[in-house]
Amino acid sequence: MVGLRWWNHVDEDGKSHWVFESRKASAQESKTVSEAESRIFWLGLIACPVLWVIFAFSALFSFRVKWLAVVIMGVVLQGANLYGYIRCKVGSRKNLTNMATSYLGKQFLRQSAGDEQTS
Repeated sequence: MVGLRWWNHVDEDGKSHWVFESRKASAQESKTVSEAESRIFWLGLIACPVLWVIFAFSALFSFRVKWLAVVIMGVVLQGANLYGYIRCKVGSRKNLTNMATSYLGKQFLRQSAGDEQTS
């Protein structure tokens, strides 16, 4: 909807890696994603954790302990979702540059190692 995505993948060594991506701004993107849609997305993304926190205080002060576990899970999951999208929006520019530099460096090393073996 707003050109952001994030996920987790596990490599061959069993290490977990988080990937945060955002689509580059272009003329075509402005046609597909309107300002209103973007505002609705971010408003909903921010309002949901706030609503879960209100539910948490409500469950805590009304002594409904059995619902408190459900509400805490809602806060944690919505908070993680908000964190992921904020990280995509803010941190993806640095991350994409680092990934591209790393990839080009590996390709250069492979090519230079291949050239040395053929000589």
